[in-house]
Amino acid sequence: MQLPAKKHIFAIPGSLRSGSSNHAVLNFLKSMAPADIAFTIYDRLVDIPPFDPGNDHDRPHEAVSELRNFITNADAVIICTPEYAYGIPGQLKNALDWTVSSGSFTGKLTALITASTGGENAHEALKKVLGAIDANRPEEATVLISFIRSKMDGQGNITDEQTTDNLKAVLSTVINAIK
Repeated sequence: MQLPAKKHIFAIPGSLRSGSSNHAVLNFLKSMAPADIAFTIYDRLVDIPPFDPGNDHDRPHEAVSELRNFITNADAVIICTPEYAYGIPGQLKNALDWTVSSGSFTGKLTALITASTGGENAHEALKKVLGAIDANRPEEATVLISFIRSKMDGQGNITDEQTTDNLKAVLSTVINAIK
């Protein structure tokens, strides 16, 4: 008898800082995922080189190839990002640019969580980018959490009940869609 393979959620934090609120949100989601779901939080965003269409060929940089493979092989992707200078963090946008020609996101179930001080501008911009790369982004798997730091304690635990409920709803949407 062969056991069914686990479903896999691949999570991308938009912040490079490991102790960021975005990492805390993704760790919260990971802790809420059922045992039959593999949940990987990507930690190599910093290794993605600047996007250069001239270097986007059959054998791209190893970190780019790895990112594309993670996305392609995942059943769903969750992006959790801050807003920097009223926009998408540069390294996250750069990584997403590398996925255009590969089609890694085409039809891929993708949840978007923007957790920042404000976040409205990055949130709207990321919706457009995800549309451009043909990600399958259900509205029920999209949430903007403004003033995220006021909704967490000093250890990065989410303390706001509405935020907890919103995140559980996003995770539930993703899990129900991939099962």
